[in-house]
Amino acid sequence: MRVLALDSTTRTGSVALVEDDRIVEERQGDAARTHAERLPMELIALAEAHRVALADVDLYAVASGPGSFTGLRIGIATVQGLAFVQGRRIFSVATLEALGHAAAATLAPETVVAVWMDAHRRDVFAAAYRVTAAAPHSAGRLAELDGPSVGAPVSILARWAGQLPAPPALFVGDGAGMFASEIERARPGARIEPPPLLAGTIGRLAVARAAEAVHPAAIRPLYVRRPDAEIARDARS
Repeated sequence: MRVLALDSTTRTGSVALVEDDRIVEERQGDAARTHAERLPMELIALAEAHRVALADVDLYAVASGPGSFTGLRIGIATVQGLAFVQGRRIFSVATLEALGHAAAATLAPETVVAVWMDAHRRDVFAAAYRVTAAAPHSAGRLAELDGPSVGAPVSILARWAGQLPAPPALFVGDGAGMFASEIERARPGARIEPPPLLAGTIGRLAVARAAEAVHPAAIRPLYVRRPDAEIARDARS
């Protein structure tokens, strides 16, 4: 199976070509240009570099959020357009879950991993998972302990102290790096890792879970928090 995967939830983002669970190539995006300027050409250029026609792509994959509202919408629309034209389906996965799977590749079963993404306003998008003995990238590889939420780091840490069966051994994501001091105070000894490129992981998840792929029109962004534009619009009305 050949998958073209995209993560546009951060300014940089990434694209990847995956074949039968092998990452053929994964590229980091050009943060100096907006997603509107870069897409869909970053995906097309990657495919062309490996002499893969878009008609030969079996499945598209994309991060559904949370993340940058504009980047998220542009990324999903790009993948929807390509999939519509080629008559293909799309696999989508929450960004937090994809980060959890990327981290789980090097973690032992029963390890608790926390995923923190920068949500601005001194908040983080957060989720917590337990790594299982299931195959990497399979649907059962991560057991969700606390689903996607947004809030102040200290509040999330306090909630988890009484909620999780064990404290996280690893925090991953740009939000974890930003609030490392808060993590270290609440969880001394926990590892803190920067976010990896995600498109390759998203593509591998798509291969393992291709049965979950849906019609392009069915893809919806996962914002977790309402976009600022909606909040401002409601305030004006």
